[in-house]
Amino acid sequence: MTDRFRAGAGRLCLDFIRTLRYRGTPSEEEELPDASAWGAWIDAFGPYAVPVRPASVDDARVAREAIHALLTGSMRPAIRQRLNRFAALPVPAPSLSASGEVRWQAADPASAMLALLTRDALDLVTSPEFARVRRCAGPRCGALFLDTSRPGTRRWCSMEICGNQAKKSTYRAKVH
Repeated sequence: MTDRFRAGAGRLCLDFIRTLRYRGTPSEEEELPDASAWGAWIDAFGPYAVPVRPASVDDARVAREAIHALLTGSMRPAIRQRLNRFAALPVPAPSLSASGEVRWQAADPASAMLALLTRDALDLVTSPEFARVRRCAGPRCGALFLDTSRPGTRRWCSMEICGNQAKKSTYRAKVH
């Protein structure tokens, strides 16, 4: 996996919507500015053994925003239609290689990845896990993550980044 994209949100669809970093803040940063970045994301998170080179990133951004709307309760009929359209796309199919390894294939790997992401989001919102989706308490972050901690009280998307920044701020406030 590359350091270019953040992982660890607990579900693939949650990692995907984090490609719009610092969503809704003045620091908002698009991590999928072009088809090359979308291909790099698929290479990092997808099931394919070979690099994927999609022709466009437009559908990825549309799917990302529809998934975000679904997960945050901002559904409208047009968004539901987009989700249904992406979920209906063919998904990657497994095949067994001569050496006994499973390889994932799709006629259009980028579209198949959108189907996987959308289906993962639909599965999440209809599962008991959805009650454990949290928004990061980091003041600049706001990323969504799945809280898998036993007590269900996790506050930050990443203890190493957002949690550490919060602890440093608290410490500085006490010292000064």
